[in-house]
Amino acid sequence: MASPAVRDLLHLVNHPDFERAHQQIERLGGCTEPVRLTGNTTSVDTTTGEVLRSYTTTDEPTGSMHTACGNRRSSRCPACSRIYAADTYHLIRAGLTGGKTVPDTVRTHPRVFATLTAPSFGPVHNRPTTPGGDVRPCRCRKFHEPTDTLLGTPLNPVTYDYAGAVLFNAHASALWARFTTYLRREIAARLGMTQKAARAVLRVSFAKVAEYQKRGLVHFHAVIRLDGPDGPDGNTQPPPSYATVAVLADAIRAAASRARVTIESDAVGERELVWGEQLDVREIAAFGTDAEFTDQAVAAYVAKYATKSADASGTLDRALFCRPCQGRGATLLPHGTPLPCTACGGTGQARPMPRLAVARHVRQMIRTCWELGKLAEFAHLKLWKWAHMLGFRGHFSTKSRCYSVTLGALRDARRAWRTDQARAQAGLPEPDPGTTLVVGHWAYQGSGYSPGAGLLAATVWHRRQLEWQFVAEGGC
Repeated sequence: MASPAVRDLLHLVNHPDFERAHQQIERLGGCTEPVRLTGNTTSVDTTTGEVLRSYTTTDEPTGSMHTACGNRRSSRCPACSRIYAADTYHLIRAGLTGGKTVPDTVRTHPRVFATLTAPSFGPVHNRPTTPGGDVRPCRCRKFHEPTDTLLGTPLNPVTYDYAGAVLFNAHASALWARFTTYLRREIAARLGMTQKAARAVLRVSFAKVAEYQKRGLVHFHAVIRLDGPDGPDGNTQPPPSYATVAVLADAIRAAASRARVTIESDAVGERELVWGEQLDVREIAAFGTDAEFTDQAVAAYVAKYATKSADASGTLDRALFCRPCQGRGATLLPHGTPLPCTACGGTGQARPMPRLAVARHVRQMIRTCWELGKLAEFAHLKLWKWAHMLGFRGHFSTKSRCYSVTLGALRDARRAWRTDQARAQAGLPEPDPGTTLVVGHWAYQGSGYSPGAGLLAATVWHRRQLEWQFVAEGGC
């Protein structure tokens, strides 16, 4: 007997307007959880009152219009996360080589790739290496394979500082902000200037992305660049010649050692959160050189981690509690079917932590988030809300104002291009903004596909993957 998904697919294929339904799915490029909208739009010539174009979702086979979810997480939507990664790549690359409104003179500016890690909160299973690159045994006296599930977990969970680990994640963004403040001070000190004088001749620009380590702690990869005082626009001079890569790298190391966030709490005592000892700062070389860290390699590296989430460390990729549990809205499946919450399974009563389908180390970090979140002194951190992120509540990808083009600008350009393509395909004239009025009304209907449409979307995504693989391997 055919499954419900197959039966729904057969029903969709036999629909009189199947071609239109398939066109909608194809246009989304394999998005796994599109947003369904109902409504209409009308374009009117204000000088003559003529209706130039009208559209209503009642004419669609499914009675709705689908638009991509835009989720950056590869675990939630591989298709949309690939677009997000591509946008991030172009954002980072433009800040290193120019393009996308950024002048190509940034190629000559001092620039480094820095990695700031979390400190130790207790020994964990790892794969240490010798200076020659050979793997040494772990402290547990075993050689761990790269896929060993023990990697990143504490050697002694009883003595591991889970509270410190969660609080570090929760304050990681604040610690980064302190680091950028100290970085500007350290650069000025090394140039023998006051901070005001340094601001008059140079500016620090950066773009960073957060990554989870296997031990469940975040660390930051950052591209840091020195510019003239007004940023990298067309009329700006480069930074002064004495603001070198060596000065920038030395200032980064000094700022990382000085940055700290102090917490005073009756529950966990006074704590001082700092960066870990593992700090890596490397100059970014031009593309085409033999160096490991070229501008293209760094842009690709950062883009890869921009689509990762906390699930890379073995935790969950969605909020932990639903409305009956802790005031969170329940996630919805197609047709508005409630999805059982991770914590309670749809009963409205929180499920015991041991039943969460995660490793014991991750479960303990989630439990610590929940316990600390109950305390009034940590209420502002909203740890219960971000328990699935192990306490981290910052943006995964951020940049300074003058580093490069914005993601919004890249999306606007892509949207304008697609609109022009659709208008040309339909044979419509280019609208005059001064005489064309667009009136529309849209309402949210739900998210996701019907079971049969979901199968079609999966085939679209699979075909796109094969096409990209063919091109990557040198196909025509």
